[in-house]
Amino acid sequence: MLNWDNIFATRSTRMRASEIRELLKLLERPDIISFAGGIPDPALFPDAAFKEAYNEIFSSTAVNAALQYSVSEGYKPLREWLVGEMAKLGVPCELENVFIVSGSQQGLDYLGKLFLSPNDTALVTAPTYLGALQAFNAYEPTYDQLTPNGNRTPEAYRATAEQAGGRVKFAYLSADFANPTGETIDLASREKLIDLADELDIAIIEDAAYQSLRYDGEGIPPILALEIARKGNINDTRTIYCGSFSKTLAPGLRVGFIVGNAPVIRKLVLMKQAADLHSSTINQIAIEHVARRGFDEQVAKVRKTYSHRRDCMLAALAKYMPEGTSWTKPEGGMFVWITLPKGMDGAKLLARSLETAKVAFVPGQAFFADGSGPNTFRVSFSCANDQMIDEGISRLGKLIASEIAAL
Repeated sequence: MLNWDNIFATRSTRMRASEIRELLKLLERPDIISFAGGIPDPALFPDAAFKEAYNEIFSSTAVNAALQYSVSEGYKPLREWLVGEMAKLGVPCELENVFIVSGSQQGLDYLGKLFLSPNDTALVTAPTYLGALQAFNAYEPTYDQLTPNGNRTPEAYRATAEQAGGRVKFAYLSADFANPTGETIDLASREKLIDLADELDIAIIEDAAYQSLRYDGEGIPPILALEIARKGNINDTRTIYCGSFSKTLAPGLRVGFIVGNAPVIRKLVLMKQAADLHSSTINQIAIEHVARRGFDEQVAKVRKTYSHRRDCMLAALAKYMPEGTSWTKPEGGMFVWITLPKGMDGAKLLARSLETAKVAFVPGQAFFADGSGPNTFRVSFSCANDQMIDEGISRLGKLIASEIAAL
């Protein structure tokens, strides 16, 4: 009998189904109030602008180019627009520093492939983005906990990596409104991280998927901007900035981008040539069309809606969550992170919630590289209206209160 396990590469044993992908199926159940999917509200997509963009493409003589193979680096006018946008963030760069990928998730996969040999160490926060762990796992790393505002020494990180049989290769984090916690890394911690990376001689992967979604508080420069301010030129930096149009324009077009040191970008381009040649030409053209004509207005619309829903979620949590629970208070993004009393299990709570309260969320343990954090879970407010948020958190609060009473 054919046994594929004998044929698959050893790295395949580290591939796991995403709990979030599985939970997205619950969105199709009308009896479930779902706070599970960290996805944008489709009602906010600029569909009219995209219709205009595709109509314009198909009615012009450029349609053949839009349907043709293209360069691996990405559509030049879109990269030129991104050069201008990055300059607004304090990141002066050139075309050679900008690379288009098929969603920022592909970028994480490429970066894992570029930097990680088996047993090398990736520094990640606890918790961290589950999709990053999935992307990196295939390259057989070990993980160590990144504490940007902590006091752990470079020697301690280095010693732990050597014990695992490799070396530290990069620090990965989402500095603004992180998935899953919604938390933001403060300015001092960003500066400390640059110091740490310099001392360890490693890369920094800055996942900026939610950077545009700030609702209140003072904006903080990206880590890449801070490093350029220190070193003078992007080609002297070690920070690699991963951005996306998925949370602002449309996730289904799968257009993301990476901005960084030119030698790193050149290596990533070679990977893309071997993987899928280039991202969809026509989708890149459409994204550029819509972004150039109305990106700021679209972001403002999205911020207004999500800011209100964030406020509703925080108000409902304060009203309905029992004593013994705590949660983050994000200044942006799509997520709130809830911590339950010790001894509770988010996965077991979800099973009971789906059966009785009919509320879905994402258990927190999957977001920890070491499998810790069972008494945590993530809720998203991006696709829930006021009534859903109030009713869903009310039901969830009652369920959690009964579970606490039973401890």
